[in-house]
Amino acid sequence: MTFPAAKPGLVIRYSFLWSHEQDAGAEEGAKDRPCAIVVAAPRRENGDISVIVAPITHAPPDDPADSIELPPAICRSLGLDGHRHWLRLDELNRFAWPGFDLRAIPGRPGQYVYGMLPRSLFEDLRTAILERQKAKAPRIQGRD
Repeated sequence: MTFPAAKPGLVIRYSFLWSHEQDAGAEEGAKDRPCAIVVAAPRRENGDISVIVAPITHAPPDDPADSIELPPAICRSLGLDGHRHWLRLDELNRFAWPGFDLRAIPGRPGQYVYGMLPRSLFEDLRTAILERQKAKAPRIQGRD
């Protein structure tokens, strides 16, 4: 099985673990979902890549400062359904690439990538996460 190279802005399918799921004792996410890679960096001498992902969800945020709504044209280019989607800024997962929770896209066996976020949207995501960290630390679940 060949996995894609991890790079910031890549949208993958992943078993995202929300903080409330982890707080309830779960070790696996209840649902596989699209997630955008925010960070992909070498973390050890052995060459492992540490990845941080932000989930994409249909659920509107309680606090608008916690998310960025994806424009419909970007959702279409990624092959997402026609519903509204938000990139969450306040919940992140960190794991060693590719990890055990990377999933194939339904109906596309062996494919794990939806596509790339446009550079401007990725920069908005990165900046918003950094700003969010100043106001309120995001919950980052380690999945190693």
